[in-house]
Amino acid sequence: MATFTLGIEEEFQTIDPVTRNLRSHMSKLVEDGKITLKERVKAEMHQAVVEVGTNICHNIQEAREEVTYLRKMILDLAEKQNLQVAAAGTHPFADWVEQLITPDPRYDEIIDEMRDVARGNLIFGLHVHVGIETRNEGIQIMNAVRYFLPHIYALSTNSPFWCGRNTGFKSYRSKVFDKFPRTGIPDFFSSASEYDEYVNLLIKTKCIDNGKKIWWDIRVHPFFNTIEFRMCDVPMRTDETICLAAIMQALVAKIHKLHRMNLSFRPYHRMLINENKWRAARYGIHGKLIDFGKQEEVEYKILVAELLEFIDDVVDELGSRKEIDYIHQIMEMGTGADRQLAVFEETGSMNAVVDYIVAETRIGLD
Repeated sequence: MATFTLGIEEEFQTIDPVTRNLRSHMSKLVEDGKITLKERVKAEMHQAVVEVGTNICHNIQEAREEVTYLRKMILDLAEKQNLQVAAAGTHPFADWVEQLITPDPRYDEIIDEMRDVARGNLIFGLHVHVGIETRNEGIQIMNAVRYFLPHIYALSTNSPFWCGRNTGFKSYRSKVFDKFPRTGIPDFFSSASEYDEYVNLLIKTKCIDNGKKIWWDIRVHPFFNTIEFRMCDVPMRTDETICLAAIMQALVAKIHKLHRMNLSFRPYHRMLINENKWRAARYGIHGKLIDFGKQEEVEYKILVAELLEFIDDVVDELGSRKEIDYIHQIMEMGTGADRQLAVFEETGSMNAVVDYIVAETRIGLD
């Protein structure tokens, strides 16, 4: 069986402990972090965003150790700078207009091209890389796994607020990111060569200068032999991040296994999958998604049970049953968005919501 290595990237908010607003002070965090974390910590376009990424992990237990270590280190570094760290897809009330941009030629170029669309992209995500054997196989797996993206995305929803407003969405982060070009659910590609022709055309016509500027919800990475899942809000708790990563890994392993048995999973049109993505963003785990095979709406909890059944025969081979079982905890306590909304309903205070996110970000690190 292929190893299906993991790499996990989390984007965090840097918070002023007095105002609870974002504070554009990431540069010192990154500078100090480079001493011990080296390339595992980096700046993002907005100075209030700090990203950490694991080394290549051979199983989900290694991934947990890495994610836990990196969160601890960032929290410790932040504390030394009189900052707090929060894990949520958007800040409850920060205004993107007030946020400083990180000085960097790469970000200058994006700002120059996209203007306020880029400046307004004040969002925080989770990216998970799963190792694959070949890019051609990666394209085939990507085609099949697209169907499940809304299922996973609903579990990650953690951005109900934007600029001090309850948006009515469980994940408003995706609505902000939708303004970017080359985002969302990708099309079906028959082969890696067809995909490469698409990328090369965009480069030739100066739409992009490299494949990393394709920001789909899932992509075969342009430089590494990985499938990269990019649709999730960054979750509050480490346990949630690890659960989502384990599900992604298991889905890749399951589709790979089907291909080895000369079986396939029916690919669906991007337009149909987008219907489910919209529902996941709006309602999270409390709505209904469409079962396209049955051509009917189905309660999300039923689809979760079907998803778990689908991947069940690879979970023990991957050694990730405990991590995947945390999905039941998410279903019981609600996603980050559900919990944020409950705090706001109880207190009426955005500051209380920020305090809650900060506290949740620390859970499981001791």
